Order: sequence, then C-alpha cells, then structure tokens
Amino acid sequence: MPMDSKKKDRPSGGVGIVEKRFFTFADPPNELELESGERLGPITLAYETYGELNADRSNAILIFHALSGDSHCAGLYTPEDPKPGWWDVMVGPGKGVDTDRFFVICANVIGGCMGSTGPSSIDPKTKKPYGLSFPVISIRDMVAAQHRLIDHLEIDVLHGVIGGSMGGMQALQWTLDYPDRAKSAALLATTARLSPQGIAFDQVGRQAIITDADFNGGDYYDTRPPERGLAVARMIGHITYLSDEAMHEKFGRRLRKKDGGYAYNFDVEFEVESYLEHQGVSFNRRFDANSYLYITKAINYFNPGASHATLTEAFRGVTSKFLVVSFTSDWLYPSYQSKEMARALMAAGAPVSFLELDTPHGHDSFLLENDELSGIVRNFFANV
Repeated sequence: MPMDSKKKDRPSGGVGIVEKRFFTFADPPNELELESGERLGPITLAYETYGELNADRSNAILIFHALSGDSHCAGLYTPEDPKPGWWDVMVGPGKGVDTDRFFVICANVIGGCMGSTGPSSIDPKTKKPYGLSFPVISIRDMVAAQHRLIDHLEIDVLHGVIGGSMGGMQALQWTLDYPDRAKSAALLATTARLSPQGIAFDQVGRQAIITDADFNGGDYYDTRPPERGLAVARMIGHITYLSDEAMHEKFGRRLRKKDGGYAYNFDVEFEVESYLEHQGVSFNRRFDANSYLYITKAINYFNPGASHATLTEAFRGVTSKFLVVSFTSDWLYPSYQSKEMARALMAAGAPVSFLELDTPHGHDSFLLENDELSGIVRNFFANV
C-alpha cells in the first residue's frame, strides 16, 4: 500500500501532483453503526495523502474539511488544473501543515458527494441512488468512518488533527471519542455547538432546496436537480462566511452598469448580487443538494456537551494538546464560542493555547493565505 502522494514537480511551492484514493469497509453484516441507531455499509471514503510516513508511523496529521470541502485539500491532479486543493495555502513544504515533516491525510466525509458514500451513492439493495433513504449522519459518524481509515493505514497515534469550521468540530470529536489516538488538535474558527442563529441559517438553506420544484423528494438523480434551490442555499451560506468589512472592501455598492445608473427592475444590478449568483451557479457544478441537507443537519446536531452537566465535564478525559484559534470578524462562529470551548478544555485539565486573530475576512479567514496563522499552526505542531 503506497503511503506517499505521487509527487512530481511542486507548482507554486505546493505538494505537486496528487492522487485521490479510495478505501471501502463496513461490508454487511459488519456495517457501521450510526449515532441514530441505523447501520450503513458498505462505505467508501475518498482520501488523499501528502508527504511521507516515517519509519515508526508517528508523523501523521489528519485534516478534516468543512461543509463544502472534500479530500482534495492540496496540490493538483494534473499540471493543467486551474486551481489547487482548497487548503493549498496551509498544506505543503514549509507551510503551516508542513509536508516536509508530516504525512498528511484528508478524507471526504460520509454523507458527502466527492467520492465518499453519501445520498448520491448507489444503494446496493436497490441499485439506485440512496436519495433521502440515506440515513441521517452526525459529526461522530463522520469521525468514526475516518477512524477506520486511520486503522487501515496502520497508524496507531496521530501526531495531530486539524480542521476549521465543521472540520474543527470533527477534530474536537476525535479527541473525545479516541483520546489516545491524537497527540494534538488544532481547532480553527469552530465551536462546540452551533448557535440558534447558525441553525436558523442552515434551515433556510435546506428549505430553499426542499421547496425547489425539482427536488422531487430527493429523488432527482435521473431528472433535473434542484439547481435553483441549492444555489440559493449556497448564497445564504456564503453571506455568513464573509464579514461586513470584507463585503464593503470587495464590492461596496458598485453597480454592474458602467454608467452607474439604476435599471429600475429586478435584474442583478449590484456587484455583490452578481458575485452571489456566481457562487450559486458554480456550487451546482460540484455539489449535491442532498449532501447539503445531510451535512448541515450533522452540523446542527453537534453538541458534545448535551449529555453532560457542563461542557467541562464533556471534556474530561481528553489527552491531546489543543490550539484554538478564532477571528475577530467571524460572526458565524464568533470568538466568544471559541473562548468558551478553550476555557472548558482548560478546566478539564487539557493544555490549551488560545489565539484570537484580527482579520477583516470573516469566517472564511481560516481558508485564506495568512502568514500569521500558518506560522502559529506550524509552531504548534512542531512543539507537540
């Protein structure tokens, strides 16, 4: 089993040309038991690796992706690829997650649509796409599936886990469910539970999809998919990823018309409207509407403190070293939520470093090139 990416040249200082791989497990009757009590199998996970695993298999870092991410977090599939993986600014030689030092793994979550088993996958019982017959999943289920992948790669203890947004939820869940399987955890722009406001935004997005005339109860794979509904859901979500300052800087109130006059109709007139339309259209080219429903629901359900008297009690028993990073302009997962999580971890006896970075870019700050954040992450993993 090869353990390193197929590296050739390293364009722009990145990991070079990479390959998506697949791991299938949980064949009946050994299906994965989900948090809901249902069972799922067989399951395929799409994953990628970067860097090389050392002789004692102790230098692995597992990256968890956010809602619309996938396994392709760095590098290019071909030299002609127009853009690298979604976290290429963070993952690579000498970067925050340094592939000259670490063997890096990133897998697409179950429920996704980028190669891992999800609602668009074929149900072996019906030979048709699952659609809404796919079982509802949780963050814990996503992590349990990736735990199987790490076992498959024969890695006993990860040097670290890291993720932003929903990826941070998975990283936190890993330290709770498998406390002896990760020495460290970096939690970026995330929370221990989504706020009512966040749940509300997700519900509006789901309703945009479900009420689309083409949704057809989730069974649209042989017909026209609910493109407008998914586009609106993406537009709603994307607004929450930005900040007021970032939108002022990027768009202001600029109009698309060169003469600057109003059209006095309901066409797209402002640059910010055009940008959101583009985001919605491009999202439809790569994402499945049903996956959007399932993944946002998993985010809404995430609340590891729910079955404990306090969040601190929920964190008793963790053994990892933690880095918690928030951003001043993030109003989707504001800093007070990261601070609450960091305080609870410290009260539970975990070693925690907390940093709030001053950035104007909103929730998406963790995805953008930022030398300060890269340095913080690189130093954190170097000192575990």
